[in-house]
Amino acid sequence: MLNLLLAALLSQTAPSAPARQQGVPIGKGDKPPTVRLSAPSGGWTVDRMLLIEGTVSDPTVDPVVVSINGDRYLMRTQGGRFSRKFPAASGKNIVTVMATNKGGTARTQATSYAQVPPVPLKAILTSDTDGVYTDLHIYEPTDASSAGDTLDVKAMAHVYWADTDSPSGGTFFLNSQGGDFDQPAYGPYLYIHRSPPKGVYLVATNYWPSGDKAHTVATLNLALFEGTPGEVRRRVRIPLATPGTTRVLAWVNVLGDGQAEVYVPSADPKPKGDRWPTNLDEALKELQKSDASGSDSGDGEDGY
Repeated sequence: MLNLLLAALLSQTAPSAPARQQGVPIGKGDKPPTVRLSAPSGGWTVDRMLLIEGTVSDPTVDPVVVSINGDRYLMRTQGGRFSRKFPAASGKNIVTVMATNKGGTARTQATSYAQVPPVPLKAILTSDTDGVYTDLHIYEPTDASSAGDTLDVKAMAHVYWADTDSPSGGTFFLNSQGGDFDQPAYGPYLYIHRSPPKGVYLVATNYWPSGDKAHTVATLNLALFEGTPGEVRRRVRIPLATPGTTRVLAWVNVLGDGQAEVYVPSADPKPKGDRWPTNLDEALKELQKSDASGSDSGDGEDGY
């Protein structure tokens, strides 16, 4: 009886947790929204980039939820309109867009067949919170970094928001959705490589919040040799709370001949065997010391 009384007292006096915008905010309209896709319109395409464009009847719905072959993203709207290009998967691309307000959830779907070569390496990073930066950082292998059975991270090529030029031919897309350069918010940041050289890649994120956005959850959708017998897909979700913190999301080992392996430190045992460098832990420490990460908002202490 005493425990019940204490529980009742606590439920009446305990302050409620402050509200934090996260996930998918719902629109303010009371009537279920209508979603229309103007692109893709079905059929087939030879474009490497797939345009997803349309309207939602309730302009207060921001963002809409987009799914491409099961990978989920959040896309900003402006005046009830949304538009963004994504790397097309070779073959079938099933696009679903959902919009939610107080009246309910509406969805629409279209399928586009892309007659394009498979993309060997694709990384797409998103956040669950508006008004924050979860910057995508890619470290590419070079001849100097991949010598022998160890990895020299200082010799890797660093591709990120402030230096999007990949010396080996990768393509980095900033988070811009019809507004200013490199907007904060949900993302996505995109990186693709249509002819990745053999070697070990590092995929990381650097976190910079703003205002009352204390923390967020970053989601990486990684696809290797998509649409081929050697396809590898991984989804990595990781919480971010400390400003300036850089977190390793995944190591990618491109082996050649349409084969690749992925190591996610937060989920996988450390890889063994002669396919992987023997000094991954030491390489991370060297990367941290080099302070090579950078960010949108200034310098900060890295935490790998």
